[in-house]
Amino acid sequence: MNSLKELNKRWLYLGVGVFAMLFMGVLYAWSILKVPLKEAFGWEDSALALNFTLTMCFFCIGAFIGSLICKKRGVRFSLIISGVLTGAGFILTGLLTKDTLPLLYVGYALIAGSGIGISYNVIISTVNAWFPDKKGLCSGCLMMGFGVSTLLMGNVISGLFEYPAMGAQKTFIALGILLATVIICASLVLRAPSPDTQLPAPKPARTAKKQESFEARDYTTLEMVKSFTFWRAFVCIAFITAVGNSVISFARDLMLSVDAAPALATTLVGVLSVCNGFGRILTGAVYDIMGRRFTMIASNVLTIFAAGITLIAVSVGSLPLCIVGLCLSGLSYGSCPTVASAFTATFYGQKHFSLNYGIALFHLIGATLIAMVSNSLYISSGSFVYSFIMLLALAVLALGLNLSIKKP
Repeated sequence: MNSLKELNKRWLYLGVGVFAMLFMGVLYAWSILKVPLKEAFGWEDSALALNFTLTMCFFCIGAFIGSLICKKRGVRFSLIISGVLTGAGFILTGLLTKDTLPLLYVGYALIAGSGIGISYNVIISTVNAWFPDKKGLCSGCLMMGFGVSTLLMGNVISGLFEYPAMGAQKTFIALGILLATVIICASLVLRAPSPDTQLPAPKPARTAKKQESFEARDYTTLEMVKSFTFWRAFVCIAFITAVGNSVISFARDLMLSVDAAPALATTLVGVLSVCNGFGRILTGAVYDIMGRRFTMIASNVLTIFAAGITLIAVSVGSLPLCIVGLCLSGLSYGSCPTVASAFTATFYGQKHFSLNYGIALFHLIGATLIAMVSNSLYISSGSFVYSFIMLLALAVLALGLNLSIKKP
């Protein structure tokens, strides 16, 4: 029989998961990490934008592979593999020269991206399994850590880039060693609940109106992908995510386009990170209280406002308005992974969650491809106006899909 002490360990696991996510989320600080590479090697914006696109693709692939490895070999083995890959990827990035651009795609995107993808899914799936009664809040806390990493790590890394004793090369190498250490240490603590662990039962929504009536059961991955509801949610979340994903990929350049000083532009990338993190934990709390439908629609409406306000800002060249749009984009983007995680667990059950969530995460590839188109529109036109016209249209289309999602 399980003791209360064992059950209380779930809070330790949540803390370790959040701590690890704080470091792993540095992958999203690409708008800061790319600066010394561009300055030192003169690589084109399009080449650096492609690296972010590839990183998100391999992140999703890594998350899917992580679910398979974890199922076969367990949490510890999966995280050790992740730590080794992540460390190796960043170290290889630190060894780049002007003539080795393809190695950027191999080191940062393929190796580090897939490595962090593995640990991302494994940590979320493992810790979430301990919190069937707080799906949204648990997902929100974990993803908050991942989201605010850009602020906590990005500014430190930016300072190390400019510090004579470090520079870009040594900073990337040190970062690789640090990430590998954190992830491997997390592997020594985290574990999934045993089959006989008695966990608190999920709590129903507070009012009958907020509940959705459908048969709650554990769907296999094959059953999930055969569900039309899943694909409506998949495309909807991809469109919503594309707005924040685009802003993250060119956040610094976006601020510079409305005459922000370079130092302020870098600081605002950190502000975007804070909003991203806050959006994740706020969405988790709202999900647990208000339910799936309210939360997903609210996230969608927020995204429409984010894209619309930023479109106005870049059209008239308003820095204050662009800052508002940036913050709303961060909140919007932060809501998406929490919604995706909680939606998958609520609609399709916990038993096959790791693999199901690995499939659901592929929405990031669609969002990243849209972000690549956004970058291309900016590069070709020299303005962000056309990018945000497209993103606003997609957010509105997403709302139509969102309203049609009712049951598995």
